[in-house]
Amino acid sequence: MQNSISINIVIGDRNYRVRIDAQDEEQVRKISKQINDKIVEFKTNFAGKDMQDYISMVLLWFVTEQQQGGLAIAGISEELEGLEQLLDKPL
Repeated sequence: MQNSISINIVIGDRNYRVRIDAQDEEQVRKISKQINDKIVEFKTNFAGKDMQDYISMVLLWFVTEQQQGGLAIAGISEELEGLEQLLDKPL
């Protein structure tokens, strides 16, 4: 982290000071906004006791989204390997 900066982000009504690479600032801010938007969405649609419930729900949603993306990439990779084998046969 040679070009690191400190920024303040808010997640679930709490402030966090984090040190990140300057080039990652835009992405970190977008992700924190996405997290907060999801918290508001879950607060609106589901009953919860406190902010921890909503943050847990967002965490579960986020991991599920990541897993589904990983599965799609794995499927594409397998298809590409199959095509590569088909192309290699005539050679």
